[in-house]
Amino acid sequence: MKKIFFVFYLFLVIRQLHAQNIEKVKINDVVHYIDTTTQPVIINFWATWCTPCIHELNYFENEIKAVAGNRVKIILISVDYADDYPKTIAKFVKQHGYSATIWWLNETNAADFCPKIDRTWNGNIPATLMMNPITKYRQFYNRQLTAPQIPLAVQEMLNGGH
Repeated sequence: MKKIFFVFYLFLVIRQLHAQNIEKVKINDVVHYIDTTTQPVIINFWATWCTPCIHELNYFENEIKAVAGNRVKIILISVDYADDYPKTIAKFVKQHGYSATIWWLNETNAADFCPKIDRTWNGNIPATLMMNPITKYRQFYNRQLTAPQIPLAVQEMLNGGH
């Protein structure tokens, strides 16, 4: 009986550790990352309940990796509700097999956090920031990107907008 309890307990601990792979961040953490990163990065804001987000995420990583390989860091930032962190988000990520870094934005006031990412962001999701600190390139997309648009946008980012 003790062995069964131990195995069950171990299962719960491992499951919880897996869910903790989704880091909880505040907007200032995101801004600090943006300000200090030295590599090209693509940051996508999404939610598990957002149909356009889900559609975009179905091809997002693959399209980026096809053009950039590992030269670009991909961060998917969930703006899901607090009740969805971490279980719902972790389940969604696992079901879809995402390999990108996943963060959960622990913020509720879009009027406060959106302009810190881009002054034109009206809060719509999906939204994507592409930046290359090497060339000073920065482009914000306040809309869903289509599968054909992503490789073009990534190539432009890698080339510094040229």
